[in-house]
Amino acid sequence: MSVQASASPPRSLAACGLPSRVRRTLERALAMVSEELDHPLNALLHEFEQELFRLADQARNPGVGSGHMATLRAFRVNRADLVPRFLMALESSLAAVRSPALPVARTSAQETSRAAGFGALSLVDNAVMDEDTVLREIAARQEGRANLSLHLLGQRFGVLAGAPAFDGERLPLGPQCVCRALETAAKALEIEHDARLLLYRIFDREVMAGYARVLERLDAQLADSGILPALTFVPMRVRATAVAPDEEPATTPERRRPETVPRPQSASGAQRPYTAWAPGVQAAAEPEDEDHEAAYRTLQQLMSGRRELLRKFRPGGEARARLQQLPTGDVSRALLQLQTQPLAPGKASRNLAEVRRSLLAQARQRDGEPATLAPQDEDAFELLGMLYGHIEDEIRHEAPAAALVRELQIPLLRAALQDHSFFTRRQHPARQLLNTVAESAASWHEESAFDPRVQAVLRQAVAHVVRNYEHDVGVFEEGNAQVEAQLQAQARTAELQERRHVEAARGKERLEAAKLRAGALMREILGDQRLPRFSRALLDQAWADVLTLTLLRHGETSDEFRQQLGATRRIVDAAVCPELPADPELATHVEAALGQVGYHGGEAAVIAQRLTCHRADDDDSAASRTELALKLKARTRLGEDNDRARRPALPPRTPEEQAQHEYLRTLPFGTWIEFTTNQQGDVVRRRMSWFSPITDHVLFVNQRGQRSGEQSLDAVARLMASGNARVVTQDRGHLVDRAWQAAVSALRSFAGRGEANASGAPA
Repeated sequence: MSVQASASPPRSLAACGLPSRVRRTLERALAMVSEELDHPLNALLHEFEQELFRLADQARNPGVGSGHMATLRAFRVNRADLVPRFLMALESSLAAVRSPALPVARTSAQETSRAAGFGALSLVDNAVMDEDTVLREIAARQEGRANLSLHLLGQRFGVLAGAPAFDGERLPLGPQCVCRALETAAKALEIEHDARLLLYRIFDREVMAGYARVLERLDAQLADSGILPALTFVPMRVRATAVAPDEEPATTPERRRPETVPRPQSASGAQRPYTAWAPGVQAAAEPEDEDHEAAYRTLQQLMSGRRELLRKFRPGGEARARLQQLPTGDVSRALLQLQTQPLAPGKASRNLAEVRRSLLAQARQRDGEPATLAPQDEDAFELLGMLYGHIEDEIRHEAPAAALVRELQIPLLRAALQDHSFFTRRQHPARQLLNTVAESAASWHEESAFDPRVQAVLRQAVAHVVRNYEHDVGVFEEGNAQVEAQLQAQARTAELQERRHVEAARGKERLEAAKLRAGALMREILGDQRLPRFSRALLDQAWADVLTLTLLRHGETSDEFRQQLGATRRIVDAAVCPELPADPELATHVEAALGQVGYHGGEAAVIAQRLTCHRADDDDSAASRTELALKLKARTRLGEDNDRARRPALPPRTPEEQAQHEYLRTLPFGTWIEFTTNQQGDVVRRRMSWFSPITDHVLFVNQRGQRSGEQSLDAVARLMASGNARVVTQDRGHLVDRAWQAAVSALRSFAGRGEANASGAPA
């Protein structure tokens, strides 16, 4: 991140000497970005502190643990300086908008050759290089997500600067600028290199994850302020060219599923896990002026070759070629009648072959002689039939939305007869609605994860199209808008439910961490001292819960926790030296503390008496001690998981299972994983909302955000190694687009075989 600024850039907008309108615009931009980043930055500070604490507690080497604790102390001292310095760095970049940037110094070839000797050779500091690489990767990912917004912002900031458009490296408030601001602010924390790298990774997850939306809002704000308000992006027009039937397509459809056991790959070729709540992946925007008619003519050429070949192998093919052709208008009107007619009782839907036979039978009955479809209408029937054939391969037939996909056939056929761009235009409204309904049918895995409100809206949208479609594709847009609004509402509801489950799981993790820490401190206090068995059992069960709850509520450095540690030492001294006089104040304190963790009445008093006065043990009968021990054993301890305690111990992980376990720990929260449920290969999809590096627990929710179980990373890794679980990747695109690519690929292959057979070559 080494763009050199001018010798003395202005530090604030007030002192930069910019024109008043430019300064006010930049101040508004800074205020908006600061407001948007306020909550994520606070989350960054909290998560970084929690992560340092977890690393310190989890460290097996005492030196490493003490290093993390030292970093944590330094961070707590200086954490208040991070956000102000970060915002000051952003303001400085805005204030220097009209300051010329010095070019990066480059070494000439001659100087490089003269410096080739080992005596003058110098290497870049690895720490600086690593930090620079991490920040550049973070910025590059954001630039890829917000490419259009950054392009428009570069033009608008160029107007504010009175200079050419800004590139990504110089753009104020751009991803690279934000990463440089973080690098500057991180120096104020006075933490080590590894801790800064950890801070950058959490910054990427907590702050930069939603920065693309901030850039969109910033671009809209500058447009509203009158900075190039009519600026739009018009992509370069690329005319479609005819492709020979035997020529391979530019991109072959990806029909195979991802690997059963995914492997971490390089950053350039990795398949990213799918983490979104929406059932599909938004397709890239296509140029509005693309020549769809030329693309459709290519399809017609392929269909014509296929039709001619099939005609040679069908008896009476030449006679059918001379039949009367039905006009497209008559076909559309006949389809309208079928569209409005109810289905016969017991019949779920019509397929396109039945529709075609029905149309031709009606024409023969009306005209008294057989008829056939025009070639362009025949093409529409065949192409839509091929598309539906591949869609049926991907949807789940038991899904409630599967029947709705079939109900759309006749309206879609009428739309395709009217507008041939249905087949070549990805953003066609009818095609979008088909994709929304088909994605719902494909992503349905179980009844419990299905939202009946989504099904109701899907049914209403399809009924609206079937009832109202004439020749206006806006009917499809209206139906799709209703479904998309409901899906977005469902996604927001699922996110809220998931957040509550994650907070509960994090609370369990904090309780477990407090329990481990309290146990470690108690072992330090006990040391090599031997306590009576019954007294040690009371300490490990009842009093350990008191230490855990106090640590969880007040923290390790609080006066309350130090007071409980002092009480622990006095309890241990009383157990080691029974001749010490009884301490009524200690007994009262222990009884009150036990009451806070659920011990009440006489039970708390008895335990307090036995913990603080051990001379009474000789006088008490063994029966009373046994009765108290049984009560403690039957009692559920603070944060105890009885189900996990009853699970049998598993054998050590194999190398394959260990590799999957390490891979799972690198996945981001929100990754979807599919689990095989039976020998027939049925799967359910679960979202890995959160996992604990301390307890190895992982939280899964279903498509509605409902908690669907809490497993261990170890169990999931074993399932992945055996092929019964796999990570869902996001490289498959829209379902309808995949089905269409598969249909076109099959059509091209068929045309190629047809030419080979016609020429006498072997098939």
